[in-house]
Amino acid sequence: MIINPTSSTIQPVVTPEKVILGVDPGTMIAGYGIISVKGGTMSMIQYGVVQLSKYTTYQLKLQKLYETILRLIDEYHPDEMAIEDPFFGKNVQAMLKLGRAQGVVMAAALSRNIPIVEYAPRRIKQSVTGNGNASKDQVSQMVGHLLKEDLDPKFFDATDALAIAVCHHFHENALPVAPGKKNKKGAWGAFVSENSNRIL
Repeated sequence: MIINPTSSTIQPVVTPEKVILGVDPGTMIAGYGIISVKGGTMSMIQYGVVQLSKYTTYQLKLQKLYETILRLIDEYHPDEMAIEDPFFGKNVQAMLKLGRAQGVVMAAALSRNIPIVEYAPRRIKQSVTGNGNASKDQVSQMVGHLLKEDLDPKFFDATDALAIAVCHHFHENALPVAPGKKNKKGAWGAFVSENSNRIL
């Protein structure tokens, strides 16, 4: 409770709701998860996957991914976007393709002036489960527990995206990665080894 110094009336503190969009980018499958945070309490709004494997060219895949993320932004009005940041690895072609997917997701957010924060895969797992080497199943189970939701284990890309959003809530004071700033080497290699089915 707060007291207005110009009045004897006691006024309740209004805690604003924050909506976070988490995105796990990919060129075959991309996951998204949207949570709200109010008074420190998280709840799930929506989660799902974008199936891109049916599109024949990478240009069309990127277009559909961009359009889907933009539609989610316009429908749910997130305050912030959190995204996984795989940047380093020996597989240059895979890195290029995932980088393009990440780029269009970020472009969709930037077109609506939404702040973007990036997290390494290991940091996301560590934040959500306490174990930087947790499996996708362990991440899914813990996210479901934290959000008090019975999540479908078939949609690991979507539950990963929810984990990214949850991670961002736990690090809500994090600043967006500055242009040119490098993340820890090895995050990309871990991402590729765990998500080879998501790269064309």
